[in-house]
This record gives sequence, C-alpha cells and structure tokens, in this order.
Amino acid sequence: MAAPLFLDGLTVHTQSHDYPIVITENAAANGSMAQQIMPHITGRQVLIVTNDTVAPLYLKALEEELACQYRVEVCTLADGEQYKNQTSINQIYDVLMAQHFNRDVTLIALGGGVVGDMTGFAAASFMRGVNFIQIPTTLLSQVDSSVGGKTGINHAQGKNMIGAFWQPQMVLADMSTLKTLPPRELSAGLAEVIKYALIMDIKFLDWLEINLPAMMALDLAVLGEAVKRCCQYKADIVAQDERESGVRALLNFGHTFGHVIETHEGYGNWLHGEAVAAGMVQAAELSEKIGWLTSEEVARVKRVLVLANLPIAPPSIEVQTALSLMGHDKKVKHGQIRLILLKSLGDAVLTTDFEPSLLTDVLGQHVVKS
Repeated sequence: MAAPLFLDGLTVHTQSHDYPIVITENAAANGSMAQQIMPHITGRQVLIVTNDTVAPLYLKALEEELACQYRVEVCTLADGEQYKNQTSINQIYDVLMAQHFNRDVTLIALGGGVVGDMTGFAAASFMRGVNFIQIPTTLLSQVDSSVGGKTGINHAQGKNMIGAFWQPQMVLADMSTLKTLPPRELSAGLAEVIKYALIMDIKFLDWLEINLPAMMALDLAVLGEAVKRCCQYKADIVAQDERESGVRALLNFGHTFGHVIETHEGYGNWLHGEAVAAGMVQAAELSEKIGWLTSEEVARVKRVLVLANLPIAPPSIEVQTALSLMGHDKKVKHGQIRLILLKSLGDAVLTTDFEPSLLTDVLGQHVVKS
C-alpha cells in the first residue's frame, strides 16, 4: 500500500466558517481519502457526486470506506463543461429526493471544477443549504475552483450566471490524482496557476518560469508547492472579500475575455483554462495600449503561457458579438464593462479606466478579415 509522501495544508477564513485545505499524495491509493474527510461529515447520510471519467478511477475505494460508517449514495454525471447545466443539477436533486435525504446529508464533490461547482450549488440550494466537501481531482480545481465557495452552473447566454456562494467544510487535494490527467487538462490548470503570478506576485512568476517544465512532467512535490501557494493566495483574498464585492474580483483576470470564448465557441470546445489563457493575453494587450505594460512584459506573459502549452490568441469572434457577450459578465456595473487589467506584472486592478476604442482594437485584432 502506497504511503503518503507528504501532508500539508492551510486554513481558509471566511465570515461563514473556517475550513482546512489538506494537500497530500496517495490518499486515493492507500485508502486515507475517506479518513481525511470523515471528521468533516455531519450526520449519517452521504451523497458522492462524480462524473463518468473520474468514477472508474477513485469512486469504489472512497464509497467502500465511507459505507462502513455512513449510508452512501452516488450520483454520476456526464463529464464536460457542456453538462454544467440545470439538467445535471436536477440529477443531483433527483437522487437526494429519491433517497429521502435530509438536512443532515453531506455532499462530496469528487472530480474537477464542473463537478465541484455543481455539487456546491446543489448543496447550497437543497433544503436551503447542506454540508459539502470538495475532493478536486484536476489541477484547475485544486488551485482555484474548489476554494472560496463559488458554486453554480452555466446558461446558454453566459458562463456561471446561476449560482450561489457556499463554502465547503474542507478541501482535500491529492496530488496523485494529477497523474491521470490528460496533458491538455494539466495545461488548462496551469493557466490558473500563472494567473495568480500575474495578478499578485512577480516572484512567483519567476519561480514558474523555472519550474513549469517539472510541473508538466508531473513532479508531484513541485505541483504540491504550486497548489499550496495558489490556495494561500486565494485564501488571503477570500478572507478579505468572501462574496466578491471588491478585491476578490481580481481573481477573474482574463476571465471576462475567456468567458466570451467559452460561450461563443460552445462550452467544452475550449477548456476553461485555455480560454482564460487567451483572455489573459487580451487583457495584457489592453493594459499595454493604456500604457501600463510594456511590449516586453506582454511578450513575457505570452512566453510563460506558451511554456505551459496554452493558446495565446482567441478564436475569431466579431467585435460586436464579443462586446454583447461581455455585457452579460457579472462584473458589469451600471452598464459599464469592468475589466481586470495589469498596472504591472504582479499588480492587477479592476477598472473602467480605458477608452472603449482600445477594447475594440484588442478584440478586433483577432478577427479574421474576409
């Protein structure tokens, strides 16, 4: 039986409650996954929500361990961003209702960001709020979506437009699960890692430029260090602004542009991290046009994304179409598009302080002329 190579973590402090993020290895392989989460399960009822990609890998062991002490049911969803919708949420509700689960139930999200977001939203809304636990199995979910309590589903006209803030009781990030990630999914997660460096810490950007090859080669110790750093960055921000009324919006750097890509191209055709990567380049290009970044700094942003095998240009989207989709963004206020831009590398700001023509220029330079 494989032994855990390390056990590390931190605590997220929120107005709702404090909760731990545990970072480890081999928890799935040695049966300690269930042991780690049991202290955070309330009541005797458990619903594990997973998808048809993750279930064959990790579900059986977790289910069997928990079944020794709890009544356990499973809801297995289809895998993919295109299934992050009301139909899938209803599948979760259907199991909860059919099994006569009550407010003592604990929902466990076993999977990536889509599973985590939907499980969290189901937990927030079932009987007006029940306990849930995050077990993120992708790099993107480990460094970002599993932490901070943002839950929700997509709408055909906009990503993550329906949801709630609902904090988990704990997050268990097992680095060993990253060994089963396809390279494209790993790179998508690296986009969110790079995001933290660009908005908060240029020294972390220096570190990433050195360590990205090791991360892409699945050096779990290096990946674990990156996950802990990113979770600490996010925990610090969430402690200040749990419901995104201020500084937490900075975590959406590249996302307003990226959500345009995802919505326009169809959910799942561009992975979230891929769309965010191209979106971060667009945000950096706009920052340069304003006069905040130099061309050399924009080139550095592109280089680090290319190093992670990420796209640095969006698909061709007509400018007015892109602007219309941006109008559905959650950061729009009083009819104004607000964007997270870079004053310098490592220093982000939420702003409307840009000429609309400059945004149009950035959007237009990627449109293929007929």
